[in-house]
Amino acid sequence: MNFLRTIVAAGLVAASASAFAADITGAGATFPFPIYSKWADAYKKETGNGLNYQSIGSGAGIKQIQAKTVTFGATDAPLKHETLEKDGLVQWPMVMGAIVPVVNLEGIKPGELVLSGEVLGDIYLGKIKKWDDAAIAKLNPKLKLPADAITVVRRSDGSGTTFNFTDYLSKSNAEWKAKAGSGTAVEWPTGVGAKGNEGVAGNVGQTKNAIGYVEYAYAKQNKLTYAAMINKAGKTVQPTIEAFQAAASNADWAKAPGYYVILTDQPGEASWPITAATFILMHKDATDKAASQEAIKFFKWSFEKGAKMAEELDYIPMPESVVKLIEKTWTAEIKS
Repeated sequence: MNFLRTIVAAGLVAASASAFAADITGAGATFPFPIYSKWADAYKKETGNGLNYQSIGSGAGIKQIQAKTVTFGATDAPLKHETLEKDGLVQWPMVMGAIVPVVNLEGIKPGELVLSGEVLGDIYLGKIKKWDDAAIAKLNPKLKLPADAITVVRRSDGSGTTFNFTDYLSKSNAEWKAKAGSGTAVEWPTGVGAKGNEGVAGNVGQTKNAIGYVEYAYAKQNKLTYAAMINKAGKTVQPTIEAFQAAASNADWAKAPGYYVILTDQPGEASWPITAATFILMHKDATDKAASQEAIKFFKWSFEKGAKMAEELDYIPMPESVVKLIEKTWTAEIKS
């Protein structure tokens, strides 16, 4: 499966002078690609203006905006305030979603397998090697688990999905924190690498007894078997919009410089433990200010008209109060 996918709405009309004037280019996180693609299609139909977004991973998206080769970058690993200031960038959260463990286990239905952060960490450390390991069996007394080796699938590219996944493992498994830690790219103790959420989804889907981690929309689109998780409160939760919203409700965006907020392992009995936001990066003083303003128009439209579309793909729209804060940020910090 090709990991690099591009929204081509703008590209198809690039030869048109009128459309070219409204061209918007972006690159980065694969996590939000499904909703950016949906928004781009609807925006194109309504305004005639398109978006060319390359789904190449958060690490590459950060590099492209720093190199000024795109109008905006997209990342699931937010940049800290000092980095934003150094690079002359503005950052804000665009939409929230969730990361789910996905497996390819014969006879196991979506949501039947239960995992904890401790066990998930031990699988990715390579300490738990088989599906019928006592630690997994203890969490799943009613399931018949195979005595087969686990094929671990992880990202091979710089990834915000990996940032949030490893951040969660670091919070729930002390050995993982000590040996691998968190980041967009880590020294993986074990596993097979795949590029993008698409690559991990495809690899797990094609490999019997595999486990991976993807944004929830990719699990649904690829009809993968996702696992339930035991959250910080000790409750077993399914990946649902209500569980994602419960985790996101604790975020205090107003008090976070540069909107730097990590949503993993939030408290609350109903909270999904690997909830995440995805962020947009733009230059305060862009070289192409016309393109910069066209991008802002698209983001403003997405906030105003894209909430229902986001919910249809199990993303969580940003609260209206946060959108108002973001619009103030645009006015104050991005030069037109």
